Amino acid sequence: MSGMNGIQRQWDDFHSYVERRDVIFYYVGYFSQTIIAAMADAVKLRVEHAGAVAQTRRKLFSSFIEMAQNIVHYSADSYEKEGNSEASMRHGAVFISLTDERYYLHCANPVNAVVAEKLREKLEHLRSLTIDEIKLEYKETLRAETPADSKGAGLGFLTMARDASAPLEFELSPASGEGKDSGTSMFYLRATI
Repeated sequence: MSGMNGIQRQWDDFHSYVERRDVIFYYVGYFSQTIIAAMADAVKLRVEHAGAVAQTRRKLFSSFIEMAQNIVHYSADSYEKEGNSEASMRHGAVFISLTDERYYLHCANPVNAVVAEKLREKLEHLRSLTIDEIKLEYKETLRAETPADSKGAGLGFLTMARDASAPLEFELSPASGEGKDSGTSMFYLRATI
């Protein structure tokens, strides 16, 4: 269990961060399509209750779904029930906070080294673009064919970047530990709506 101490410390830091914010939705645990659907209903209700206008609700909901899907596709921490042919569940966390009339969507999950590098490249590229360039790339990606090895059309980060009021923020922190956790990074992402 000594390998989990570093990850546990990072999760504890994450939870501490959550407690200091005006959090309107928070979930940490395993993600599956069924769980995402249930969370989506809860997010819709919480955001409506918080008084967000229709356009803001759409952007929040869309970005929330993209973050949750990224956890399902890329989290290095998975749970597969033995003998079950269903897709594995992946571990991560998401939360939405409201501060000074701005919504912040956060997610965190462990990723392996190859995924970490791909995420870094995609997000650094997006951070270098203007909003008009992001919108153009979004339209071009919609028209392009999805690569055979892709887990989606590549629209997730583009959707979040297009809907955000500030550049996406991210961090990849090496996860400390031994065994199955070595070579793993914690991926943190924040979108401001």
